Amino acid sequence: MTQNDKQFVYEFIHKHLIAALACINHSCQPEASIVEFGDTPNLELTFDTLSKSYRKFKNLRNNPAVAFVIGWDDKITVQYEGIAKEITGEEAERYKEIFFEKNPDRARKWDNDPEVKHFLVRPKYIRYSDYDGKPYKIIELKF
Repeated sequence: MTQNDKQFVYEFIHKHLIAALACINHSCQPEASIVEFGDTPNLELTFDTLSKSYRKFKNLRNNPAVAFVIGWDDKITVQYEGIAKEITGEEAERYKEIFFEKNPDRARKWDNDPEVKHFLVRPKYIRYSDYDGKPYKIIELKF
């Protein structure tokens, strides 16, 4: 993995506001949802969810493995696989600010709701795919 590839992929991820998130339920069946997210130059992702009413919270508690698809316009996507963990305390405060900065219109209004839980995802594998040009541009990052 080169620093240039990592920076290139970060810039692509950073310009997107939503992603499709897939996780596994208690019956080992996949479930997907759309989430707003924040991101870091280390290619970490952060998002929130409601703890009582959203399936993904229970799923992530049982199995922290996740997959995202980010971007789908212009035949360009990032496939992202990682491990999610619920964050609290100072760690949550730091990553919540990253999330809020990227999603200023909606995310902060839920900050004081005790049902809202924040997650941090560290990557295991990322594949950037641009199928619009010839030759196709593919970047794979393994962590």
